Amino acid sequence: MHFKWTTYEPTEQQRTQAKRLGEKLNISEVLAMLLIRRGIATESAAKRFFRPQLGDLLNPFLMRDMDVAVDRLNDAIGRKERIMIYGDYDVDGCTAVALIYKFLLQFYSNIEYYIPDRYNEGYGVSIKGIDYAKAQGVSLIIILDCGIKAHKEIAYAKQLGIDFIVCDHHMPDDTLPDAVAILNPKREDDTYPFKHLCGCGVGFKFMQAFAKNNGIPFSKLMPLLDLCAISIAADLVEVTDENRILAYHGLKLINNQPSVGIKAIIDICGLSGREISMGDIVFKIGPRINASGRMENGKLSVQLLVENNPDTAITTAKEIDEYNDLRRDIDKQMTEEANVIVERLNKQENRQCIVVYDENWKKGVVGIVAARLTDMYFRPTVVLTRDGDYAVGSARSVAGFDIYSAIKSCRDLLVNFGGHTFACGLTIRWNDVELFKQRIEEYVSQHIQPTQTVPTLNADATINFSDINRRMLHDLKRFAPFGPGNTKPVFITNEVYDFGTSKVVGRQQEHLKLELVDSNSPTVMNGIAFGLSSVARYIKSRRSFNVLYTIEENVYRRGNVQLQIDDIHIGTKS
Repeated sequence: MHFKWTTYEPTEQQRTQAKRLGEKLNISEVLAMLLIRRGIATESAAKRFFRPQLGDLLNPFLMRDMDVAVDRLNDAIGRKERIMIYGDYDVDGCTAVALIYKFLLQFYSNIEYYIPDRYNEGYGVSIKGIDYAKAQGVSLIIILDCGIKAHKEIAYAKQLGIDFIVCDHHMPDDTLPDAVAILNPKREDDTYPFKHLCGCGVGFKFMQAFAKNNGIPFSKLMPLLDLCAISIAADLVEVTDENRILAYHGLKLINNQPSVGIKAIIDICGLSGREISMGDIVFKIGPRINASGRMENGKLSVQLLVENNPDTAITTAKEIDEYNDLRRDIDKQMTEEANVIVERLNKQENRQCIVVYDENWKKGVVGIVAARLTDMYFRPTVVLTRDGDYAVGSARSVAGFDIYSAIKSCRDLLVNFGGHTFACGLTIRWNDVELFKQRIEEYVSQHIQPTQTVPTLNADATINFSDINRRMLHDLKRFAPFGPGNTKPVFITNEVYDFGTSKVVGRQQEHLKLELVDSNSPTVMNGIAFGLSSVARYIKSRRSFNVLYTIEENVYRRGNVQLQIDDIHIGTKS
């Protein structure tokens, strides 16, 4: 795929601000400009950004219904009611359940946790789960990372004498379910200042409020911040404001004192002995926590996250690692099959979105396949599979296009749906699949902008290799943790040349290991370009080209700078 590059061009006022801020902070003007672009224009704001403080977390009681939720939990504990912690089967749901279960278990034992079976119960609150709760004598369910649209299920539970406290972050309907309390910063009537908490984050705020109300020191919550960091990274919520604080301190915990369960995952996925980043969570830790819910039941992941015995934890971690291997095999096969369908569609280049379905696909993997197709074709994508009389699936979108609104436009065809701007889950009747496909394609065609379907890589600045050194690497690391809203800085260097030692590497000779110089300095930069070996012959011809990259630390030679090259343009200036 050929990517268009865009580079941010600062105004003169911003250049002046960056120069002054860089002098005050003793950092380069390039890095000062990165702060300006993030809305950080003063020395004090920069210090808060570089050193996020737990004391700056918002008062949890600013969230609507928080006082009601805490009162109901206090009453349940006081009356010795049985409490169920119920969550979605993905990373966000599992970490949220583990967080509240581990925290409350320090003070109260009449609790249990429950993760619905993706294949037997489906997404969210299930009648089967409520019936199970009733049989166990549960009178209060705390539901995490789902529940905001569970009108019928929560009404049914109420008839059985079971109350619900909903902790969710998905978009609500115009009307809310009849729960005792609904904690969701996206409620229209909620004035909570930060709207981008994940489900685990909402659960954390609930426990923060409970602790505050009961005089429990915040130090009791701190060991659970690793779960928040994992959830924030894996759920791809904005890493700004409160999420940045939680992720920053959660990552410190993961790197210095991880829980027994998380340590086991770190060990089995080969991250031991290195500094773990948000990217490691997204690509290594998160998929393994997700794997048991995708392939069997997410309860195994919660079991691992709350485990205190190292030997048991390793055994469980190996089991979910096997699920992850199986998930990868199925994911690969389904993606290949989906690609065949896409390529068979007439005039694919004129289609503004992709809708593919197959009744034999595994529904635990359709979200991954949708994400892969979106990346491949740069179009909003819906992938569906059959579940009895219904089609269930996932949708993913490109930057700037609201797939949630697109799915919602077909509401008369939907049995169930929910999600965010860039990702949704949905259920429709199987007989309506073709009509849904037609309707969603019409909506996307009418609303998507041409620029939103152009594969684009955005760079923060154009620099020379002479600007890059260990000091810059050190300062860039202070911008972490990275994620949406605070992406890893990307740079362009024009007119670079092979130093003469670059080579093709990888099992299938698909990558490039590079040593480069630019036309403005003698500095030799090491780099790795994954999947870009197709331009090797041009590079070895000693002609100039342009590179777009992030600046990394060499994993094997700590302190050494290495470029991770995301794209190469040959022949013309970017």
